[in-house]
Amino acid sequence: MSASASLGNLPQGIREVVEKASKGASGAGYFGRTEKDQGEVGQWTTKVSQGVVASAEGLKTLDATLSARTFLVGNDLTAADVAVYASLHPILSKLTPKEYYAHPSVTRYFDHLQHQPSVQGALPPVTFDLEHMPKIERSAPVKEKKPKAGPSEQTPAAAEVVAPAPVAPAPAAKEEGNPAEGEKVRTEKKEKKKKEPKEGAAPGGGKGGKPAAAPAEDSEPAPSMIDLRVGHILSVERHPDADSLYVEQIDVGEPEPRTVCSGLVHYIPIEQVRDRDVIVVCNLKPVTMRGVKSFAMLLCASAKEGKDAGIEFVNPPPGSKPGERIFFEGDKFASAQPLPQLNPKKKIFETIQPGFTTLDTLEAAWVDPATGTVHRIRTKDGVCKASKFVGASLS
Repeated sequence: MSASASLGNLPQGIREVVEKASKGASGAGYFGRTEKDQGEVGQWTTKVSQGVVASAEGLKTLDATLSARTFLVGNDLTAADVAVYASLHPILSKLTPKEYYAHPSVTRYFDHLQHQPSVQGALPPVTFDLEHMPKIERSAPVKEKKPKAGPSEQTPAAAEVVAPAPVAPAPAAKEEGNPAEGEKVRTEKKEKKKKEPKEGAAPGGGKGGKPAAAPAEDSEPAPSMIDLRVGHILSVERHPDADSLYVEQIDVGEPEPRTVCSGLVHYIPIEQVRDRDVIVVCNLKPVTMRGVKSFAMLLCASAKEGKDAGIEFVNPPPGSKPGERIFFEGDKFASAQPLPQLNPKKKIFETIQPGFTTLDTLEAAWVDPATGTVHRIRTKDGVCKASKFVGASLS
């Protein structure tokens, strides 16, 4: 049964919501962009018509499914999402905070859907108390240590491989000073010994080459040490205890969204923050801002006349997906790996940041202060841009 045909089996109220949303949905992808996607959309609408999704066990299964997804099928809103949204509405609207806290991924997903332009207004909005939702602990999986090979067993190649460490969550904008810059905090890590790069190593991302290892922490500061990624803002609220801060939930391609605090309340309306793609600095040290722990920073452009003249987001290329790597052009930086976490004592971001700007074309770039060389900031598909500010300062 095709995805569109399966809508006929939905309860009338749910079907009407799905059909109404289809008028505002973009493109033919509403029922799935590929034959495989269309089949999955049909499977989800069938589950809804059978009452599977709205059952207690169905909610538990759905929560696990959504832990690593923004949408049910592919990377866009489909009829499957709207059908599930409509079937969950009468249930979630009656749950107590304690009950919907037990399904964090479903709650996040539902709240994201009800703010989609094509879905807004179809059903009364459900208000969630997200301020007091228990924070999801982020911890890297523990890897078992393998026994060390003896001198005769260890090959030269194995001895030379240096694997990059997992990327740690990072902080967001600090409330004072530049509103999009993360609060500076002291690190608890000890300095690591410097690792000398090997001559002749294959650059990361090259054909047949292995990914470049993360640079040594005490190397000369370079823009490639900064972990920039495409992010998508799933939800945004005003900080309960700070008038200048937003608290966002941002998908950066990880199993769970990151909580981010940004000092943009007085510069960007909340409607322009919600449900948009952004650039996220992911390897600053996490910082607690008025009781809310922030794990990243949004990259914004301040007008060259100063922040009072305006602040806007730096935008990734159209069609970018959450978690996509953002890098600096040039052989020296394009294949380099970022540090797992920037050491606040080293002031790496503070050293590099003055070179961040926007060109006459509105393209975001880093200008090397020593050589004047321009390195545009980009994904594999295009260059990141500001909307209107030329010669802006990025932070």
